[in-house]
Amino acid sequence: MSTKTPSEADILRPVNNVSKKYFMLFGAAALALGAFLVAWMYQLANGMAVTGLSDWGSGGGVTWGLYIGAFIWWVGIAHGGIILSAAVRLLDMDRYMPVARLAELLTIAGLSAAGFYILVHMGRPDRMVTSVLGHYHITVNNSPLVWDVTVITAYFVLTATYLALTLRYDITRLRDQLPDHFEPFYKVMTLGYTKDEDEVVERMVWWLALAIIIMAPLLLHGGVIPWLFAVLPGMPGWFSAVQGPQFLTIALTSAISGVIIVAAAFRRAYDWDHIMTDDVFRGLLLWLGFFSLLFLWLQLQQNVVGLFKAPVNVGVAQQATLAHPLYQLSMGLVFLTLAFIFAQTIRPSLFSRTRAIVAAFAVLTGTLIEKILFVVEGFFHPTFEIYAATPGEYFPSAIEWLSLVGTTGLVVLIFLVVSKLVPVVELHAVEHLRGDHGHGHDTDESETTKEVKA
Repeated sequence: MSTKTPSEADILRPVNNVSKKYFMLFGAAALALGAFLVAWMYQLANGMAVTGLSDWGSGGGVTWGLYIGAFIWWVGIAHGGIILSAAVRLLDMDRYMPVARLAELLTIAGLSAAGFYILVHMGRPDRMVTSVLGHYHITVNNSPLVWDVTVITAYFVLTATYLALTLRYDITRLRDQLPDHFEPFYKVMTLGYTKDEDEVVERMVWWLALAIIIMAPLLLHGGVIPWLFAVLPGMPGWFSAVQGPQFLTIALTSAISGVIIVAAAFRRAYDWDHIMTDDVFRGLLLWLGFFSLLFLWLQLQQNVVGLFKAPVNVGVAQQATLAHPLYQLSMGLVFLTLAFIFAQTIRPSLFSRTRAIVAAFAVLTGTLIEKILFVVEGFFHPTFEIYAATPGEYFPSAIEWLSLVGTTGLVVLIFLVVSKLVPVVELHAVEHLRGDHGHGHDTDESETTKEVKA
């Protein structure tokens, strides 16, 4: 365990330093995103026929596939990330303060990728204006799809506000150590700032965190997103009250996995072993195990109800899913991860950061496979299978697979760009780790602020 004391210079290292590896990673991510943009232009020119999707029924196959499955996956990562950050603030989980801002940035990046998928899957991006925004006053009352767009937009604004409020404190106190060429950006971010606002902002962030925690099961990945599927009685593979909690557990497992991977990458790149300690990764692994257990338990509930004396349409849909090799693979990945986490709690010597990263990748792979299969199998087995005899199947095209590469590149680019603008670890986290009792360089702290901290 490192004995180094965290400092402002540590968290400013990504902002003030560049390396050959940084440019190589930036180039690879940009190439990945660029390749998908080219493929998307080809799709726009030739239509959705270049994908593996089909006109449901007449052409066999399905109309929703990898695009929608990946959309759900990215939204889950995004929502789970901000829930994690909100819990850190709301429940005083100071142990995870070093990764709180990374979780917030993961939300911004994940929502960006998910929003991109909406445009891609619409076939024609102009339909967002002509069909959704142009008739919003009508569609918002009737379409869960429009509820979805509304909630994602609102959550993006809420998260950006949440992040901006905490950045004002850091930028103000670290301004002399930040690069001068971004001065216009820093001026905008700290517009009208006074030291007297710190106490007010602290309370505002607390209330925002509370709002996020409340909204998560009601409107976000526990509400509106699963309602896209759960309110369709003609689709027995989707129609279920368990979808809300199921989606929420998938969001949290995926987000924690994402935070583990991103935190490990920054720790390795900037020698942050004294900031993002093994203790942080151990704790994240335990939370990953807890939510993986919930995920598997809800899958068990769905299978038992869907297979034991269920109506014919439900039984057919559930049997098809359970027998699918990809479903078995996804459940196996999550189960093996859970088994490892359980084993390393009994025998701590089994823990290593590399194994934690492997576990995180395994869960992300498992949840992605499960969500794509959930979408596809739901279409394949409706209540009235009037097109059952129509030849057709679904397998993602190269363009669809490339969308995963491209959106991953987009997320990586967002982290790389933001890390050159502002610290990705909060100044408060450094102050807590080194035992400071004051705010940054200030020593005259108000009595009210002391009471809030107490």
